[in-house]
Amino acid sequence: MTQESTRKIAQGARAVTVAVFISRILGLVREQVLAGFFGAGLQMDAYVVAYRIPNLLRDLLAEGALASAFVKVFSEWHEKYGLKDTWLLASRALSTIGLLVLTLVALGEIFAPYLVKLLAPGFSSFAGKVELSTFLTRIMFPFLFLVSLSAVFGGMLNSLGTFFLPAISSALFNLISVSTGVLLYFVVPRFGLPAITGMAVGVVLGGIFQAFIQWPKLRALGFRFRFTPSITDPGVREIFKLMAPSVIGLSAVQLNVFVNTYFASICGQGAVSWLAYAFRLMYVPLGLFGVALQVAILPVASRQAAQGALENLKKTYISSLLMGSSLALPSAVGLIILAHPVVRLIFEHGNFTPVDTQNTALALALFSVALPAYALTKITVPVFYALGRPQIPMYSSFLAVGINLSLVWSLVKVMSFKAVALSTSLALTGQCLFLLFYLELTLGPLPWRHLGRGLSRLAVACLALGLLAYLVKHFLTSLQGLWFGIVLFAGILACAVIYFALVALLGPTEGLYLLESFLQRRKKA
Repeated sequence: MTQESTRKIAQGARAVTVAVFISRILGLVREQVLAGFFGAGLQMDAYVVAYRIPNLLRDLLAEGALASAFVKVFSEWHEKYGLKDTWLLASRALSTIGLLVLTLVALGEIFAPYLVKLLAPGFSSFAGKVELSTFLTRIMFPFLFLVSLSAVFGGMLNSLGTFFLPAISSALFNLISVSTGVLLYFVVPRFGLPAITGMAVGVVLGGIFQAFIQWPKLRALGFRFRFTPSITDPGVREIFKLMAPSVIGLSAVQLNVFVNTYFASICGQGAVSWLAYAFRLMYVPLGLFGVALQVAILPVASRQAAQGALENLKKTYISSLLMGSSLALPSAVGLIILAHPVVRLIFEHGNFTPVDTQNTALALALFSVALPAYALTKITVPVFYALGRPQIPMYSSFLAVGINLSLVWSLVKVMSFKAVALSTSLALTGQCLFLLFYLELTLGPLPWRHLGRGLSRLAVACLALGLLAYLVKHFLTSLQGLWFGIVLFAGILACAVIYFALVALLGPTEGLYLLESFLQRRKKA
C-alpha cells in the first residue's frame, strides 16, 4: 500500500515535472533575453525589484497559503457533499478572494513609490532608478490578481486529478511574456519609454493567458462561475482559517526576500540582478522535482491523514524524501561545480559581461548549497497541512528569517552580495532541520534508518558525479564558442548517466521512481 501511494505521488509528480520542465526552460529563455538585452545594470535592477513587489504578495497568497488551503477544503467538500455543492463553494471563494486581491492591487498602485524605497533603499543613490522601478511596479501590479485566479483554478483541477494543465500554464506565461517583451523592446522606445517597459507589459499579458488557459477545462468538468462573495460561508471561512497561519508563516518567507533585496540594493549596481539570475538558475531543478513532489504529495498525504493511516503516511513521507533527495543532491553537486560554465553558456551574451558571469556564478554556487534542504522543505510542508498543523511551517519560516537576518547583517560588509546567497542557504537548511525534527514529534518515530541507508547510497553516486563534473569543468577552460556548449551539454548528460547507473546498481529504489514513471509513460504512448 505504501509503495502504491509513493508511486502515485511519482506519477502525479511526473505530470507536473513535464509541465514545469517546459516552464523552466521557457523561464530560462526569458532570463536569457533579459540578460542579453539589459545585462545587469540600472534597467534590469529596476525590473527585478518592480517584479518582486507584486511577487511578494503572489507567493504569500496565490501560490502559497491560498493554493494549499483551497486544495484541502475543496477536496474535503468534494468528498463529503459531492461536486455540485463544491462548485458553489468554489464560486463563493473565488468571488471573495477576487475582491480582496483587487483591493490589494489598488493599494499597490497608490503606494508603489513608497514600496520601492522601502524594498530597495540603495536605489536612491542612482539617478532615475527609483522612478523607473515605480513605473514598472505600477504596470505589473495587476499580475497579482491574475496569478491568484490561476492558483484557484489550478487548485480545483489538482483536486480533481488534473496536474499537467495547471503546471503548464506557467510555461504559457513565460512564452507570452518573453515574446511580448521582445516585440515591444523595439516599439516602446519610439514613444519615449524605456525598453524594459515591454517586459513589464509582457508579464501582465502572460498572466492573463496563465489564468484563462485553465478555464475551458473547468467548464468541461462542470464549473459555472457565479459572483457570490460571502465571508460568512463555512467553506470560505475554513479556507481563510487555514490560510491565516500560512500567511503569517509565508510572510516570514517574504520578509526574507525583503531582507535580501534590501541588502542587495546597497551592494552596488548589478547586485540585485546577479542574485536574481542565480536564483532563477537554482530554481530550475527545484521546480522540476521539489515543486512537483509538493503538489503531488498533498492529496495522497491528506487522504492517509484523514483515514488515520499514520504508519503508511510516515513511510510515504520518507520515500518521498528519498525521491526528492535523489534529484536534489546531484543537482546541487552539479551546480556548485559547474556554476561558472553554466552561467557563461546561458547568460553571457549581448550586454551580459564576463564580470556579470563571474558574480552570478558565485551567487549560484552559494544558493545551490541549500538545494537539498529547499526540496525537502517543499515535501515536508504539505504533510503538516494534511495533518491540520499549518502553524508548524509558520514557526519554521520565522526561524529562517532570524537566521538569515543575523547572518546577512554580520557578513554583508565582508562578502558584499555573496553574503545574501550564503545567508539564504544556511537559513533554508536550518528551517528544513526544524521541520524534520518537529514532524517526528508530531507523528512519532520516523523510519530514519531507511532514509539513512538511501542517502548513503545516493552520496556514493553523487561523489562519482562530482568527480566527473570536475573533469568536465577543467576540460572546458580551453574551449570557446560552439564546442564549449557541446562539451558542457555532453558532460552534464554523462554525469546524469553515471549517477543514475549507480543508483540503479546501489539503490535506493525510490531514486528511480520518477525515471521509471517517465519510461512507463513513454512505453504506453
